[in-house]
Amino acid sequence: MTFREAARRVVEEGIAPSMSHQRVSQLSKKDGFPPVQQIGRAKVVDWNLLRPYLVSHAAAAAERDSRRRASEEDET
Repeated sequence: MTFREAARRVVEEGIAPSMSHQRVSQLSKKDGFPPVQQIGRAKVVDWNLLRPYLVSHAAAAAERDSRRRASEEDET
């Protein structure tokens, strides 16, 4: 899937409260990011490999900053 679609799914599935395709592109340059292929002008990645990476990235970000936490259910 494209970076734009991946960013949309991150928000749709509640992995993170927000994500842009530009941020996905930035993350793609870091170690541990799944393999990226170029198709025409679009960069694509396998969602089955990308999802666990983004889940762990979002969890680490939420630990650092409470504003990055996905919508929290009643924890009481």
